Amino acid sequence: MAKPPGDHHREPDHYDRRLYRANSSKLAETVAGREAQVPTRENAMAGSKRNLLKPLKKRAHASQRWAASFRDYLRSECRLARNTVAAYGRDLIRFFQWLGPRRVEELTIRELSDYAAWLHTLELAPASISRHIVTVKIFFRYLQLEGVLSDNRAELLGSQKLWQRIPEVLAPKMVDRFLQAPTSDDPYPLRDRAILELLYATGCRASEMCDLRLRDMHLDERFCLCHGKGNKQRLVPLAAVSAVAVRRYMESERGRLVAQAKTVPEWLILSRSGRRLRREAVWELVKKYVARCGLRGGVSPHTLRHSFATHLLAGGADLRQVQEMLGHASIATTQIYTHVDQTRLKQVHREFHPRA
Repeated sequence: MAKPPGDHHREPDHYDRRLYRANSSKLAETVAGREAQVPTRENAMAGSKRNLLKPLKKRAHASQRWAASFRDYLRSECRLARNTVAAYGRDLIRFFQWLGPRRVEELTIRELSDYAAWLHTLELAPASISRHIVTVKIFFRYLQLEGVLSDNRAELLGSQKLWQRIPEVLAPKMVDRFLQAPTSDDPYPLRDRAILELLYATGCRASEMCDLRLRDMHLDERFCLCHGKGNKQRLVPLAAVSAVAVRRYMESERGRLVAQAKTVPEWLILSRSGRRLRREAVWELVKKYVARCGLRGGVSPHTLRHSFATHLLAGGADLRQVQEMLGHASIATTQIYTHVDQTRLKQVHREFHPRA
């Protein structure tokens, strides 16, 4: 049967419209694509900005990788303490901040000297500047081991001579007043009293006290096992009054703090949530009781460590014994305490000088 004329023309007409739409769509896509390729001013500016940022982002990622691997090197091979690794890591971030888009491999000794001068403009303490220089030297040495550098130009950097500052020390009467500062009005007075007693009785650092575990405490024998820098261990005697303060805390308040933890903690000194107390929290507690006693604002946990060493030497302790109790690697570090107690120096002078 023959198809009606209308039907015969309708089919090709419908097909042509579909073809036109398809071709129009392709044409629009082509035009849009070509327009996108046209470098307008905005596209050119955005593109150039992206091109400039690419190497910076790439170097930033490389710096982050080097910083992470350097910290691993300090922990695993150098076996430095956790806080020392953190300090060197912060120093390296500051070095990368100064470095900017430059490459470490292309730095000259003159440019590295400019880094030392730049650190001075930040008004850092002399000890902090010296540590920053040491960090760069160790980092360059690490890059040598990794084959990145053939020469360590940072070794030519000289650390500035530090003036030895006589550490601040509390008089024995002030120590007694300070140790009794926690009262029943405080949230955990027994814990705080144990903290202050341990700092002064052992001379340990705040971080070392926070790392004390229950198994490190031997209250009946009156000594504790401290874990110092580089995981070095040392035995430190405990005074009777200090052992009593720690025992009272363990028998009373520590149980309440343990109840707040999800798992039974092994640490001796706990926070209100039952976790290991942070060293920053120890500093805050010391500042709190310093203000309560009306002492000068410079007193810190390290002041109690200085007082511990100075009072031992004043009582006639041998310098080597004090070095061992403090955990100093070199006796030169301990010798600074011989310049602190003037009464002992006067006694030595009277005893041994012919014209005293």
